[in-house]
Amino acid sequence: MKAITFLLHTTQPLLATSLQGDPNSDISFPYIPGSMIRGVLIGRYLQRHNLKSTGDILDESKYPDIKRLFFNGNTRYLNAYLYDKQKQKRTLPVPRSWLKKKGDDISNLDEITVYDFSYETPEEDISYKSLDESFCTVDDKDIVLYKEKRRINIHNMRNRKKGRGDENNGAIFRYEALDAEQYFQAVILCDDPDDIEKIKPLLEPQEMWLGGSQSAGYGHTQIIPIEEDEEHDYWDEVGIEPEDRNDRELIRITLLSDLILRDKWGHYVATPPNSTGDEINQKVESLTQILEELLDIKLEPQSSYTSSLIVGGFNRKWGLPLPQVPALAAGSVFVFKYNKEDGELDSEKIRLVENQGIGERRVDGFGRIAINWLEEEAIFNACLPKRETNREQPQLVPNSEDSQLAQKMAKRLLEQKLDRRLLEKVDNCKLRPNKLSNSQLSRLMIVATQALRQEIKKSGVEELEERKKIVIDFLKNLTKNANSQFEDTKVYRKSFKGQICDWLKDSSTWLDSDNLKFSIAGESVPPDLVEKLKLEYTLRLIIAVAKQATKDKQDE
Repeated sequence: MKAITFLLHTTQPLLATSLQGDPNSDISFPYIPGSMIRGVLIGRYLQRHNLKSTGDILDESKYPDIKRLFFNGNTRYLNAYLYDKQKQKRTLPVPRSWLKKKGDDISNLDEITVYDFSYETPEEDISYKSLDESFCTVDDKDIVLYKEKRRINIHNMRNRKKGRGDENNGAIFRYEALDAEQYFQAVILCDDPDDIEKIKPLLEPQEMWLGGSQSAGYGHTQIIPIEEDEEHDYWDEVGIEPEDRNDRELIRITLLSDLILRDKWGHYVATPPNSTGDEINQKVESLTQILEELLDIKLEPQSSYTSSLIVGGFNRKWGLPLPQVPALAAGSVFVFKYNKEDGELDSEKIRLVENQGIGERRVDGFGRIAINWLEEEAIFNACLPKRETNREQPQLVPNSEDSQLAQKMAKRLLEQKLDRRLLEKVDNCKLRPNKLSNSQLSRLMIVATQALRQEIKKSGVEELEERKKIVIDFLKNLTKNANSQFEDTKVYRKSFKGQICDWLKDSSTWLDSDNLKFSIAGESVPPDLVEKLKLEYTLRLIIAVAKQATKDKQDE
């Protein structure tokens, strides 16, 4: 097997439409599908050999190369995934067995802990959730997470003759495309080494148009050779030799692309549950049989971490969409047990299976798998890629229109972060025990709302102190019975009354003030406005906690 690798640089947004979203929106895949790359190269091949696309190009007696190069799976066009220029690495889909603690936000932290549930389930009674990022690179226990950049544009349908919408044309629709100025690494695998010299010329010229709406400013892409040798005698998708992965207690299969499988009755296999036992045996029977035949080893399914989706495509020759079929999503993980006494896992068979892939539409990059890709580790340290810091920060004219706009953008970013922090805090802030009556909770909400909205003639620090005083005076002047309710109600093992006073006196007790600094083009939120926002969200926190406590009492 030989491989050709090259980069695709998106100089315009690229619309690789997936089958998700509502009918009035087109949402792109997070990568460039291999079918798109293959379609462009087929067009170039036909053009250079003066062949008509409507002719019988699959007639091997006339055109012996076409079927092998583009149709029968001898040559496979893999999906182009995000490329890390610093590491000079092609990223891979994030395994769906990776989970993080619910409150961890990698954008606010230097790194987070990622747990691999396919290896070991943590004993802690904590809520976990899937990762938001789509791609990753792995280096032992350290992983870097990547997320593609997207651009959302709003368009309206128009009458081609009038150049505008009318009573029949005027619908509003949305494109969510891959943004420009991103790099993706594409790979073409060839079983016949001679085919390399037939495909490489098709990568010229370097200007390439991919995806939909090319006449509307989408799809312009540039082919960039990789600095290292772009032609490989042997290319491994995970970068780890099979000899280093064949001696494991369990076999873990990770899908590196979407997988289209059928069972023995011809039905598509797409939705195995995250469970063990008979359910898994029924759902992954076809996958198990395929792997047993290819690896020549007896497998016993243990668990799976999967998702499914609907995949389709487009036939440029006929101008029609391909049939839509269910598929197992990239990143799905299957765990199998096997008896080493019955036979060892052969490294050459691992290499062959990973090279060829499994399932249908392998020529378009479907069915890519990795066997024992990850080390037998339950915990990984995850971070985001390092940002380039050598760019000079643009400077704006003070008090100009651009400067004011940059300040508004910084304020909105700060408000978004405060909104997220508020939601996280309310979820984790429970009154236990809750001795407050509904009437006292209602009074607290009314007073906090008054402090939030009441017009105060003073400004600056004096205004903030006046707003705090409204709530503090309410707590000081409680009746004996009401005061005991507030004192006996606990939050974080502290009286609710004392906790409210602490929040008002120092908002940093629940807000991380060091992370509330945003700068857009050198313009940041003024300090006095930051303090005002901190008090505003503190009062909103008090209202939200009281409101949640009222709801919890009703549900009891």
